[in-house]
Amino acid sequence: MKKTIDFISLGCSKNLVDSEVLMGLMEANGYHCTHDSDDPQGEIVVVNTCGFINDAKEESINTILEFAQAKTEGRIEKLFVMGCLSERYLAELEEEIPEVDGWYGKFNYKQLLKDLEGEGFKACEGYRHITTPSHYTYIKISEGCDRHCAYCAIPLITGKHQSRPMEEILDEVRHLVSQGVKEFNVIAQELTYYGVDIDGKQHIAELIERMADIKGVEWIRLHYAYPTHFPWALLRVIREKRNVCNYLDIALQHISDRMLDRMKRHVSKQETYELVERLRREVPGIHLRTTLMVGFPGETEEDFEELLAFTKWARFERMGAFAYSEEEGTYSEQHYEDDVPEDVKQRRLDKLMRVQQNISSEVEAEKIGTIQRVIIDRQEGNYYIGRTEFCSPEVDPEVLIPVHEKVLEIGEFYKVRITDAEEFDLYATAITY
Repeated sequence: MKKTIDFISLGCSKNLVDSEVLMGLMEANGYHCTHDSDDPQGEIVVVNTCGFINDAKEESINTILEFAQAKTEGRIEKLFVMGCLSERYLAELEEEIPEVDGWYGKFNYKQLLKDLEGEGFKACEGYRHITTPSHYTYIKISEGCDRHCAYCAIPLITGKHQSRPMEEILDEVRHLVSQGVKEFNVIAQELTYYGVDIDGKQHIAELIERMADIKGVEWIRLHYAYPTHFPWALLRVIREKRNVCNYLDIALQHISDRMLDRMKRHVSKQETYELVERLRREVPGIHLRTTLMVGFPGETEEDFEELLAFTKWARFERMGAFAYSEEEGTYSEQHYEDDVPEDVKQRRLDKLMRVQQNISSEVEAEKIGTIQRVIIDRQEGNYYIGRTEFCSPEVDPEVLIPVHEKVLEIGEFYKVRITDAEEFDLYATAITY
């Protein structure tokens, strides 16, 4: 066995998939890999960075500096950095943190293995070291984004949208099913654009339908759709395929026509209202997750009140919100003044989240007395922790089931009756095996 490599993954689930791919390659070549260890003990550390917003960049830099100090003190032998931050700021980082032995970007990170092994390395494409619980994982179907929203740095980091070949994705799903994975969270910067770069057509509905037909796939959940040119055929697949969860993550950002235009979202207020109505009409019971932004340059109180009214009307089952943060190189940084004071941004964010908290509490309370199918993720103290089809890992409400009632197995599905609800959690009792 070769040396131990500790991987530290920061940022989104798309980054996590990259770490898992590289870990799989490393293990196929004889290394032992750990992931996000509380106490890294390996000779080599790989930090997979995020470069999306200021807070994420700061976390990435602090983590690199922490391990640079560990290298200086002789606690690790080598330090490598990969991911979005080094893709975007390679020259500056190389100069500022010379302790790092090698910098790799968003797309050339597999070169790290070649640099360690020389020409004798084994490629072993297609194998991933799954770091999530063994019953669920993330499937990345594309890289990059062609949307170029005014505030977003992602296209500057990842480049144009590039879809993975469909057969490659389906083969990966089949392989993961053979390893015991039951739940697949489909991710992309913009999944509804899937296939457009290949032949000019949206193929997301075909991909998800074919994925749903693979034996052993129990749940498919969709993340990061875009409202413009929504592929309506996808709704039929969600509605008709029992293993495609009634769940859609679709970032809307704002509702004011003036803000949507300044954000370069290429959608109108009326179109957004009609979109939400159609999603709920064609897929009864669907749970919508969205992301909203406050404090974008030029946002007035009237714009914000429109956003509040929309949130109350839409009653999103899941919603995250954040205050605008200026990112260098973006259209908004180059063309707009960041003119909304920070205290106003925070006040608007707090008010918006209070509205959503009330909605979330009411939505979850409506489930009391219903029977839900849940998958058990883990046991914590006196409870099994599970999720319904309406809950994505790590970000959505969980279901707590007392351990003294019945013995449940991690990674298995059960039917439960919801007995109580809090703002972000449900309580239940198991009724079937």
